[in-house]
Amino acid sequence: MSRQNYIFTSESVSEGHPDKVCDRISDAVLDAFLSEEPNARVACETFATTNRVVVGGEVGLSSKEKTKAMLEKVEGIVRDCVRDIGYEQKKFHWEKIRVHNYLHQQSAHIAQGVDRDGAGDQGIMFGYACQESPALMPAPIQYAHAILRRLAEVRKNGTEPTLGPDAKSQLSLRYVDGKPVEVTSIVLSTQHAFKRQTSKVIRGIVEPYIRETLPEGWITKNTEWHVNPTGTFVIGGPDGDAGLTGRKIIVDTYGGAAPHGGGAFSGKDPTKVDRSAAYAARYLAKNVVAAGLAERCTIQVSYAIGVAKPLSIYVDTHGTGAIEAAAIEAAIPKVMDLTPRGIRETLQLNRAIYQRTAAYGHFGRDPEADGGFSWEKIDLVEALKKAM
Repeated sequence: MSRQNYIFTSESVSEGHPDKVCDRISDAVLDAFLSEEPNARVACETFATTNRVVVGGEVGLSSKEKTKAMLEKVEGIVRDCVRDIGYEQKKFHWEKIRVHNYLHQQSAHIAQGVDRDGAGDQGIMFGYACQESPALMPAPIQYAHAILRRLAEVRKNGTEPTLGPDAKSQLSLRYVDGKPVEVTSIVLSTQHAFKRQTSKVIRGIVEPYIRETLPEGWITKNTEWHVNPTGTFVIGGPDGDAGLTGRKIIVDTYGGAAPHGGGAFSGKDPTKVDRSAAYAARYLAKNVVAAGLAERCTIQVSYAIGVAKPLSIYVDTHGTGAIEAAAIEAAIPKVMDLTPRGIRETLQLNRAIYQRTAAYGHFGRDPEADGGFSWEKIDLVEALKKAM
């Protein structure tokens, strides 16, 4: 039986974190190509450091002329991302950074398997859901994201102009009888504008927003606060630390509360099952929990390159299932086509919806009218019940 009384910690990073700057750029490139052609192929990686951004990888449109025309837009895409995030500091400024573009045509050997509707690579992918929060996400990561998203809002709308784009949060939650009841510690480090802003001053700025974000009663007199614990944090972003696409995979998913597959998400078009199948697994796990079939659910799927049908489907309800996990495993193929094409069509993934996923988590977000976060819908509940 799983433990019921414990402390669990998850962290999040803001859109201005060096790695998240790179995720954002990679997904912005992906969106640009998908806007041109829904079947565009993209595997884009970004590296950022002081006054420099390097973009590389494989892309493909229906003609070399179209591909060449899109590649000429990449520098503008990079600068737009950095500007929107908010970087105008001396050694990392959206207008002054040097952009190096090394994107090139997709490998024909990779394309041949995908063109036959097979998976773009081998691999294992996981999805997870639980009853800890309204979004059916683990509470530590969900609220760590929410804190940074709120601070980004007040930074960008001018309410708190001295906050900078680069920030990290970390929440430790006490669980009693398997339910989160108290924040034992809060860690918040945020970039700021002036050296004279001490940790105490920064705490005075951010604490009201943290308190309004967390559920009532979770912060107690025993909660430990660590706000900018090292002191001054003026130099941030890629000037303070180099960034790279795909280095925050636990932040992107479940904060360590559930397994993660072998690949990152950002910069990959939906033929890459690293991304699309992880979205499908979350979609299925969330619907299992929403249907009342389990309080917690982990789903694993696996694929072979060039092969359409998943090699395996595994379900673990962690002892909380209303029915046997094997029965859920048997029902899943009846309610969703888990071939790469089936996933893309069911979740309508061939759209320019990815740039918004690059920060504050790929999961636990509200489905959007244009198809963004379609994997967060709970429209399989009745189908799952019927399949049982």
